Amino acid sequence: MKIVILGAGVTGSSVAGALASEENDIVVIDFNPLLLDALKERFDIATVAGNAAHPSVLEQAGVNNADIVIAVTDSDETNMLACVIINALYSRPKTIARVRAIDYMKKPELFGPLGIPVNHVISPEQIVMQSIRNLIDFPGVLHISDYADGLVRLFSVRVAEDGVLTGKQINALKERFTTGKIRVVSIFRKGKPQPINGESIIETDDEVFFVAPTQEVRKVLKELNKLEEPLKRIIIAGGGHVGKRLALALENKHQVKIIEKNPTRAQKIANDLNNTVVLLGDCADESLLLDESIDSTDLFCAITENDGVNIISASLAKSLGARKTICLLNHISYTKLLPNTGIDVAVLPNQETLGSILKHVRRGDVAQVTSLCGGTAEAIEAIAHRGDGSGSSVVGMQVNKVNFPDGIVLGALIRNHQVVSIHHDTVFEENDHVVMFAMDKKLVTNIEKTFQPI
Repeated sequence: MKIVILGAGVTGSSVAGALASEENDIVVIDFNPLLLDALKERFDIATVAGNAAHPSVLEQAGVNNADIVIAVTDSDETNMLACVIINALYSRPKTIARVRAIDYMKKPELFGPLGIPVNHVISPEQIVMQSIRNLIDFPGVLHISDYADGLVRLFSVRVAEDGVLTGKQINALKERFTTGKIRVVSIFRKGKPQPINGESIIETDDEVFFVAPTQEVRKVLKELNKLEEPLKRIIIAGGGHVGKRLALALENKHQVKIIEKNPTRAQKIANDLNNTVVLLGDCADESLLLDESIDSTDLFCAITENDGVNIISASLAKSLGARKTICLLNHISYTKLLPNTGIDVAVLPNQETLGSILKHVRRGDVAQVTSLCGGTAEAIEAIAHRGDGSGSSVVGMQVNKVNFPDGIVLGALIRNHQVVSIHHDTVFEENDHVVMFAMDKKLVTNIEKTFQPI
């Protein structure tokens, strides 16, 4: 597949790295040659230096032969204009555009056949905000995401020493959760996936991924002693795009404060928010945190645009008594700094955004993708079809007859908007939605071939 990426910033680089390793033909456009040179040193891709919205630059990148154009420059206007130009000059590429400003996203009618011709609009800030909000709703988990229009959820928990899961075999959990709808789909130990079978033993500090019907998630967490008290008092460090969105989403049901150091930005968000206290100051200022009763705060959420500030302020807040801390990190390598900081959860915007792009890139009929474990693993919701005889299909096959390679684990089966119990003799039907966990993203091609639409 030929893919043209507009923008070599943090998001563009992340997307290029993920797709370049999958035998795609990748071209990246950016006006900064230094960023392009750095990408070429890391990945087998082509680059074009120039303005991503100029027709001559797009032509030089071979947009006329591209299958997909992913516009993720730092400018919403450049991304949208590029899609307008591509639609006017070429018929082939599917377009995906990043749009960050809330003003644009408030008007969905702006996009589509009668507006700006973009096939798919993504808002990383909205995606990250929703990810953090899910963590706030389920404070005992490390990750949680939705599938099948919210009918099913994938979530992970950290195994505590002498906890309910410690030393247990997966078979023992199957006996505990007897419905066939609650499944362990992966165990990561020190960042590495472990083989999954009935005899697999869970150890302290493992990250264990479950898939369960949405209405069962709290019950499962309660069984695992991971259903924590609600987070009511919340301090948000950083009043940027994500911080403002998060405050808007939370302020009517939570006690929310935002710390913002930019006076102009602080005044603007104070005017836009109704029930949020906006504080002008440094989120890593110990005296400010103490003045705002950090020791009785349920959650300190560090989501400024500076990874270092996020790590320092979240770690400081935890040491001063904050019950839980969430830290936003744009650079995945910084996660290595988190042990012994007390920070509970790291949110990686590039990983969160990547899944929303991959679901439009993946071959096969794919409804949802989540990039996990630093981008090394993926959870995919695919739709089953009978196929055209040129490839394999699961339709009409029993679960125990499907020969997926080791490392692909079946998580959930949704049929006619109902979650179906999975047993060895369950037979797949046309239009079944199947949620799977691929422990290594190199295994995704097997899923793509099996769920290729007619």
